[in-house]
Amino acid sequence: MSYSDPDRQEGWERADFPIVCETCLGDNPYVRMQKIGYDKECKVCTRPFTVFRWKAGSDGRFKKTEICQTCAKVKNVCQTCILDLEFNLPVQVRDAALGGAAVDLMPQSDANRGYHAQIADQRVAQGLLPYHNAQYTNVVHQLARAEPYYERNKARICSFFVKGTCNRGELCPYRHEMPKDSELSHQNLRDRYHGENDPVAKKLMSKLKDKAKPDPGVDAKVVWVGNLPADAKEEDLRGQFYAYGEIASVKVISSQNIARSPR
Repeated sequence: MSYSDPDRQEGWERADFPIVCETCLGDNPYVRMQKIGYDKECKVCTRPFTVFRWKAGSDGRFKKTEICQTCAKVKNVCQTCILDLEFNLPVQVRDAALGGAAVDLMPQSDANRGYHAQIADQRVAQGLLPYHNAQYTNVVHQLARAEPYYERNKARICSFFVKGTCNRGELCPYRHEMPKDSELSHQNLRDRYHGENDPVAKKLMSKLKDKAKPDPGVDAKVVWVGNLPADAKEEDLRGQFYAYGEIASVKVISSQNIARSPR
């Protein structure tokens, strides 16, 4: 079956420009990209898609798109680094701030993956993107990166240098340093997309918790919050006050149990 067969190309993605963040593009305003149609399978939905490859800045390494544009639009993430396009944060951190409002249209198992991919295509075509009108808590704004972080584009470590056999010296395009074995060096792209077991997200959340830890010499306090909307939930209050310290418990008193003065 040839590539011109319409049945084979059904659901395959054609694109003229990638959906990538400013960091992945690099610091060079003049980017030359290589476009390869149907070159790889999407790491999430496994459908063939148009792959773009470019050099991320004058001193950066070559990068390429890893997921298709449908999967990127559904989660509002970069096709390369799989970080949120608006806040430059991992999906796990962003979705934690949304609580129950987080949406994942793409299944994690292989069962019915094609069906869910078609549903996602329809939602994207209709403009029903779940994260465009989402209401985020202050936690996301505190962790958001305002400027591009070009350190992510550095060249990879030279494997020959690690073995002690690299003879290129300063001409080697890769970094000559020993790798550090940590959780950050064992990242799974699909887990990052679905917001699970992401070591980068875990590191950011731990930093926020350490920053928000209360002074041991200060006693715990009870805070009364009034004038809440009728549909206010416990997760909404936790999201709003999470940045100020650990929350032991939240009690939402229903308006049905409160006496009101007659109008």
